[in-house]
Amino acid sequence: MKKIVLSLLVLSVSLLATITNEEASQTLIDSNTPIVDIRTPGEWKETGLLKRAIPIMLFDERGKYNLRLFLKQLNSAVDTKKQFAIICRTGSRTKILADFLSNKLHYNVINLKSGMVYAKYKHLPILPYK
Repeated sequence: MKKIVLSLLVLSVSLLATITNEEASQTLIDSNTPIVDIRTPGEWKETGLLKRAIPIMLFDERGKYNLRLFLKQLNSAVDTKKQFAIICRTGSRTKILADFLSNKLHYNVINLKSGMVYAKYKHLPILPYK
């Protein structure tokens, strides 16, 4: 009986995990949905951060990453039991990360599919990185 209940719990968590692909929007910024910017500090300095974005680098300038450190920082900054958004420059890094976070960790992730390029194009509020 315990195995059945445990199996149902695991199944329900995996069924609840989703990836939503959408563009950055003022509506998302105005909501209470956390937005995590996974770009590098150099990129943050160059273009700034989307208003309310939380900078947590995943890939460094050489394409290397420390997943353990990233997840530790993510779980400290965001309630990963609730839906949150991720953004990079064009959406290519977040597409890979969203798939991993949803399928392996069962997080509900919004992939901001065209990234900061789209946010700048739409003149969304971008703040300087300090």
